[in-house]
Parts: sequence; C-alpha cells; structure tokens
Amino acid sequence: MFKFLGMNEAHLDKNRKRTSWVVILTAITMLVEIYFGITSGSMALLADGIHMGSHVLAIGLSWVAYIFVRKVSKKDSFTGDSGKILSLSGYTSGLMLLIFALVILVEAFDRFFHPHVINFKDAILVAIIGLIVNILSALILHHNHEHSDHNIKAAYVHVLADALTSLAAIFGLTAAMIWEIPFIDTIAAIISSFVIITWSVGLLKDTGGVLMDIKQK
Repeated sequence: MFKFLGMNEAHLDKNRKRTSWVVILTAITMLVEIYFGITSGSMALLADGIHMGSHVLAIGLSWVAYIFVRKVSKKDSFTGDSGKILSLSGYTSGLMLLIFALVILVEAFDRFFHPHVINFKDAILVAIIGLIVNILSALILHHNHEHSDHNIKAAYVHVLADALTSLAAIFGLTAAMIWEIPFIDTIAAIISSFVIITWSVGLLKDTGGVLMDIKQK
C-alpha cells in the first residue's frame, strides 16, 4: 500500500469515489438543464446547463487524476512523487476556476452597458436547482483537512464557488424582480466573482507551492 502527502491508498480511493459521484450528479443535472432549456426555449436554463458542463470538465479532471495516481503508484518503474500529480490536477482546476470567474466578471460589467431582458422566474428556478445540486456535491466532497489532498480540495472549491454564484443569483434576481432594479443581479455576480477569484488564487498558491517544492508555513 503506497503512502504520500499524509494519505494512504484507502483515503485516495475514498476521495476518488466521492469525486466520481459528484461528476455523475453534475453531468446528469447538466443534461437535464440543457434538454429543458432547448425544449422550453429558456436561455437561462440552457446557459446554466452549459456552465454546469465546465464544472463537469474540471471535477472530471480531479477524478481522472485519482485513477492515474492509482495506476502509476503501483508501477516499480515510476520513481516520481505521486502526490504532485494530484497537486498538478488541483492547480489546473484552480486555474480553470480563475478563468471562469474572470469571464463572469467581464460579462457582468458588460451588462451595465448592455442590459438584457431577464426571465426572472426561469432564472431563479435554475439558480435553485444549481444550489441544491452543489450543496449535495459539497456534502459528498467534504473531507478531513489534515489530509493534504489538493485535488479533492480543488473539486470542493469548485462546487462551493458554484453554490455561491447560485445563492447570489437567487438573492440578486429576487431583489431585482421585486424592486424592478435589474442591475442588482449584476452586482451580485460581481461580488461572487471577486470571492471566487480570491479562492482560486489561494488554491493556486497552495498547489503551486507543492509543485515547486516550497515548504508551507
């Protein structure tokens, strides 16, 4: 049984199974949202389904990393640090999260100058569905922080970030619908983006430190 980063094979296998369940849950939600977005003509549902696809890609990367680590760590020919594979996956996932946050930020600022008509009921429904799925995913991915697995931490941060955007959207859209002030939704998106950027930068620093063999303080 191999060990690294304070973890053993049992912990890695447990994290792999957790990640695989989240990938399946997120993928099913993505397909449902895209299907009903197309059949109902709701751009909000369709857009959220596509956005969910980006998280399937990121969390799927974490899942593949566990499978790869499990295989290479059992080969005598492999002499590298298996833990760095997980850290590399976490770093890549953190970079993707940062890019997603920046795209949302740019889109939010553009909405100030080019307002869109919002179908509030559909958008709020989508946000609620997204929030429920991400709460379930966060519960599945919740782990003991003493085990320094940056890969599952990256997946965990992804679902927390998505839950934050869903929560902000619910409050922002509801307030905008009640008070008829559409830009409240935009402000909520901007605030969420800055929080997510902070999370992703922290993740990049942690995983980057491991990859560069920099000791954590």
